[in-house]
Parts: sequence; structure tokens; C-alpha cells
Amino acid sequence: MPKIFERDGYRFYFYSNEHRPIHVHVHVRYGGGEAVFEVEQRVELRESQGLKVRELAKAEELAAEHRELIIQRWHEHINR
Repeated sequence: MPKIFERDGYRFYFYSNEHRPIHVHVHVRYGGGEAVFEVEQRVELRESQGLKVRELAKAEELAAEHRELIIQRWHEHINR
């Protein structure tokens, strides 16, 4: 489960068995909760569990801010 980045206690990662065709999504953990965002076209919540509304909003904000980095790291991992 490669870590992409961590900020303010939010850990962004993807699973190492991700595959082609591109379907970039990122997992975010914070406290005891987790969310999954699609980031290929735009940042969009796919699912969440155990995050409060404000925590989820912060996770989405960070995913949007680092969207290009997330996609870049996904490509680096898939193309290795």
C-alpha cells in the first residue's frame, strides 16, 4: 500500500495491486475513518466510513490540492 503523502494526520495511499486501464482513486485514512476518492477526471467521493463531515471535507480539499501528485505517483507505480 504505497503512501502518496501525509498531511495534518491524513494519510493518502493506493493499493499496490491497482491495474490498468487507468482508474485512479486514492484512499485516505484519518483517525479511525477512511474515504476513497476518484481523482482521474475530478475529485469525487466514492465512499467513506467513520469520518465526520468536516474531516471528509478536509480530505477532499487535500485530494483536490494534490490531485496531480496522486495521478503522477499512480503512473510511476504502474509503470515500474
